[in-house]
Amino acid sequence: MKIIKKAQSGSFESSDIIILIEPVIENSGRNIEIDSSVMLEFGDSIEKLITNKLDEYSITDIHLIVKDKGALEPTINARLETAIMRACDLQKGTL
Repeated sequence: MKIIKKAQSGSFESSDIIILIEPVIENSGRNIEIDSSVMLEFGDSIEKLITNKLDEYSITDIHLIVKDKGALEPTINARLETAIMRACDLQKGTL
């Protein structure tokens, strides 16, 4: 998949996560910035989860900003997938 526009998903609420995506120049790689209130305990797991999801969608060129407030794995997956769909212009509306 190709990231074609800026997008975001999530919120700054407790137990949630906000994910901001923006396209970058082709072949510039992944720039992932993670800020989490539980970074010491779960930072490696969060990074691995994000990397696996980007690999699943074959996204190699991206600037990703993650602000986590203790979100659980299903929330992280849902927010990241939503942001990816929006950034690829594949989401056809929201409620």
